[in-house]
Amino acid sequence: MNDIDTLPDLILHNGRFTTLDRSNPIASAVAIAGGRFLAVGSDADVMPLAGRTTQVVDLQGKPVLPGLIDNHCHLIRGGLNYNMELRWDGVRSLAVAMEMLKRQVAITPAPQWVRVVGGFTEHQFAEKRLPTIDELNAAAPDTPVFI
Repeated sequence: MNDIDTLPDLILHNGRFTTLDRSNPIASAVAIAGGRFLAVGSDADVMPLAGRTTQVVDLQGKPVLPGLIDNHCHLIRGGLNYNMELRWDGVRSLAVAMEMLKRQVAITPAPQWVRVVGGFTEHQFAEKRLPTIDELNAAAPDTPVFI
């Protein structure tokens, strides 16, 4: 448990927290203020920290998985090629995706490839398919495209 000078906004207790701290690998309660952990430990350690306005949630013995932040990025590729990459995440129509591809081709210097990167699937498109080679060639007749 940590020493704190601030009352927690939130206490989660009666849970199962895997802390990844070898000296305290499992905890049953946490106290949080301003989006930061103030205390991690047993219910007996954490519950006395509650103030009048602290929201207290009984997890009923359930495990808790913290919010995970994906810090995965391709800095070199992104830095070198950002203006030559295209993302279709969330695009609902293959027709719109092809228009986006045409616009990207228009601003990509030769002999560079246009790269369609990111998470997309044929299932997101109204047409429920990926573009054909003929559609790609029509959108990018002289520019290589990688999807």
